[in-house]
Amino acid sequence: MANLVEIRVPDLGGYKGVDVLEVLVKPGSMVKVDDALATLSSDKASMDLPSTAAGTVREVRIQAGGKVNEGDVVVVVESAESVLQTTASPSSPASSPHPPEPPLPLGEGEQALPTADLQCDVLVLGAGPGGYTAAYRAADLDQKVVLVERFPILGGVCLNVGCIPSKALLHVAKVIDEAAALSEHGVAFGPPKIDLEPLRAWKDGVVSRLTGGLAQMAKQRKVQVVTGTGTFEGPHLLRATRADGSSTTIAFRSAIIAVGSRIAQIPGIPYDDARVLDSTSALELRDVPEQLLVVGGGIIGLEMATFYRALGSAVTVVELLDGLMPGADRDLVRVLERRIGRQYEAIYTSTKVLRIESTQDGLKAYFEGKKAPESALFDRVLVAVGRRPNGDRIGAEMAGVSVDSRGFIAVDGAMRTNVRHIFAIGDVIGQPMLAHKAMHEAKVAAEVAAGHQSSFDARVIPSVAYTDPEIAWAGLTETEAKTRGVAFEKGAFPWSASGRALALGQAEGWTKLLFDPSTKRILGAGIVGPQAGELIAEAALAIEMGAEAGDLALTIHPHPTLSETVGLAAEAFEGSITDLYLPRRK
Repeated sequence: MANLVEIRVPDLGGYKGVDVLEVLVKPGSMVKVDDALATLSSDKASMDLPSTAAGTVREVRIQAGGKVNEGDVVVVVESAESVLQTTASPSSPASSPHPPEPPLPLGEGEQALPTADLQCDVLVLGAGPGGYTAAYRAADLDQKVVLVERFPILGGVCLNVGCIPSKALLHVAKVIDEAAALSEHGVAFGPPKIDLEPLRAWKDGVVSRLTGGLAQMAKQRKVQVVTGTGTFEGPHLLRATRADGSSTTIAFRSAIIAVGSRIAQIPGIPYDDARVLDSTSALELRDVPEQLLVVGGGIIGLEMATFYRALGSAVTVVELLDGLMPGADRDLVRVLERRIGRQYEAIYTSTKVLRIESTQDGLKAYFEGKKAPESALFDRVLVAVGRRPNGDRIGAEMAGVSVDSRGFIAVDGAMRTNVRHIFAIGDVIGQPMLAHKAMHEAKVAAEVAAGHQSSFDARVIPSVAYTDPEIAWAGLTETEAKTRGVAFEKGAFPWSASGRALALGQAEGWTKLLFDPSTKRILGAGIVGPQAGELIAEAALAIEMGAEAGDLALTIHPHPTLSETVGLAAEAFEGSITDLYLPRRK
């Protein structure tokens, strides 16, 4: 007896009238669960619409160039009941309704994989920058790859609700500030008119171009993408469960865990109040609050504060520790503190938020700190107090993978967990929680899983705060050197002596380099000023290459540029600088 299944458009996150870019099946096509039926596109991103049933397509109810909404029927699939009965697990009635794939051929000494809907050489759990990099690298090494992602759009937090959209908005903030600064030099513009709808659309368009490209590359590499929340059911078995309760089981030879992290929460905050924002909801740009409280003076909180202040919010920042941006050297942070101290409503360090009360007039925050008021009223509160790893949410214990009490998974230099054929990368293995770290770890994990020799042996992982001014550092910091008792000498170049910085109206920054006193090799670097995030790459490469001060000083940098401040800082250390007068070193 045949069973007709209507495949409908899933939850689109509130979007309506989504464009149908391409229809990928026609009547008579054979489909399996998770096969792409059509490609849809909103102003946020492109996505493939997966089939939730296996069988023969009997009817196609959409066409390219049309539009669809949540719940619309896309295709009708004829699926035999006998197939449904034989593939559904008695203990898991919501399992995937297509027959298990034939087992992969066994290598010498390998055991057969468990019965599952899909089988693969490498399973990657999580499709953020680390996850998709691992999947694509493994596929390039001739591995059969399945990529499991809980959301229908690839890219993870970074591309969709983190790094990329925030940098787009920070660019807008920078343009607003630069236009205003020109009034002091005889070029005056009127006050900016903020229209949030096209601003959101532009930001989402940036995201869409990147995520759409990821989906296309998965197709080109024949990486099978399965949408669902993945949990391990054994050392070689994972189940991906979709929002409607249906699921797909995947048997794997190796697995790479790339599940990232989630937003950390603190007690005393009414998170169910829509006026309380986190880094995700803040990027939705629902409105521009008159009074904004940012709880957390780290990189994420200060980046959010940067663009909301530029859009017109009066910003107050509260940080529990005694200084902003813990981890960066204080001399770099002081340049930022001086600037935002003139721009923000208030900055309270060594201050604790005791609680926040929802009132009709706003959110009333109560503080504990020497200089902070007892309480204050705000239109919105943005909580940015860090992130927690997701290692405790994937059933890792079923695979035998050890997860500590904080949710972190320990790995070795080959990115292996305590289970030899299961790897982990990115936020879930520890600090620093940075996309560029995860992407390099991903390649190592994929290469080892494919049988190649590889290890993660980075000397430095650069960090960047995209505030105004930017702060970037790589390698040994002064704070760390003093704490560890590491001997160092310093070369520094103030941007007040840089023609390029003066022309940009950004003369407050500076570049410093730390060197080993005996070998003269560079140990670390710190930069504060515009484009610091671009400039730090040269220093990171120099550290990786074991460069000496002379290597940097003798490298001819273009003039006038901000990049030459790196070479000039090395000259300052060597005593050969002519752009400054420095007393001779004894």
